[in-house]
Amino acid sequence: MTEQDNGRAKRGQRRGARGPTVADVARLAQVSPMTVSRVVNNDPKVHDTTRAKVEKAIAELGYVPNLAARSLAGGRQCRIGLLHSNPSAAYLSEFLVGSTEQANAMGAQLLVEHFEEEASRDALAAKLLSHRVDAVLLPPPLSDDVLLLECINRAGMAMAQVATGAPSPLAHAVTIDDEAAAYALTTRLVGLGHKRIGFIGGAPNQTASALRRNGYRRALDVAGIDADRRLETTGDFTFRSGMDCALALLALEERPSAIFASNDDMAAATIAAAHRMGLDVPRQLSVCGFDDTASATNVWPELTTARQPVADMAREAVRLLVDSVFDAKARTPRHVRVDFSLVLRESDASMRAS
Repeated sequence: MTEQDNGRAKRGQRRGARGPTVADVARLAQVSPMTVSRVVNNDPKVHDTTRAKVEKAIAELGYVPNLAARSLAGGRQCRIGLLHSNPSAAYLSEFLVGSTEQANAMGAQLLVEHFEEEASRDALAAKLLSHRVDAVLLPPPLSDDVLLLECINRAGMAMAQVATGAPSPLAHAVTIDDEAAAYALTTRLVGLGHKRIGFIGGAPNQTASALRRNGYRRALDVAGIDADRRLETTGDFTFRSGMDCALALLALEERPSAIFASNDDMAAATIAAAHRMGLDVPRQLSVCGFDDTASATNVWPELTTARQPVADMAREAVRLLVDSVFDAKARTPRHVRVDFSLVLRESDASMRAS
């Protein structure tokens, strides 16, 4: 038997014992397990040369990337519990699209569970364990619930935070730079000639809210615009709270010429408040939002907004969780930051257009 044949035989023995894993492929291709996962799931962002290395390693090891088939062979299926209590239906819808699609693609089962803040975290963890949940997916605001994170960690389940402003060392996390996004959007309004820019903050129990407020304030400071705290209000990411905040801002003796709301639901409410008061958007009031959910295009005029790729972030979080269930080396928490972008539509305009 040649040395090459001997190597193949050893690989065959290993496959007979447990089958090649993502870690085996990653080691042979000299890439990370996450890169292997992305190749398996046809992520277009993988470089062609890297993809070729991984595919060669998969072929050489005889790795079967169909996690559903692996689950059947091993007598178990990866189960992910998606916990939610987000008040924005538009946000949750985007999140469910991404997480469901990715779970299906990776042969995982997604169990969706609503959780109220006053409910027992220990009872929830026990319920998840009784359903044989392997990992937990946490969109905001639950991604910022420290007590919940600690409880899930004690129960031994992997978890992933999405859109948190404070990634935990206990969990995977997928985030954007909320402060930079808010800074960029406020800077755009300043560039359009606006100096009195109102701000509607998000729920105080979400860490991203403070980061977006910081970005707004920093943009004004860099532009040399004196901060006027009367132009800052706080909502809770709901349409109703956005309406109340917008009406308060527009009732000021010297009202703002532009309002930046911390999510699209509150920005849509701001447009509705402006229409109620007979103000033309954007000729008399510019309005911007955050997230780029369906709410951004379900209003008139359509919203200029900071795009947080919610569905893609959910997909990435599911990838991290499934990999951590099937590959011990992938269980070390990873914090992934994805890019934001500004989506320019019809809800903002230059002061000169007023």
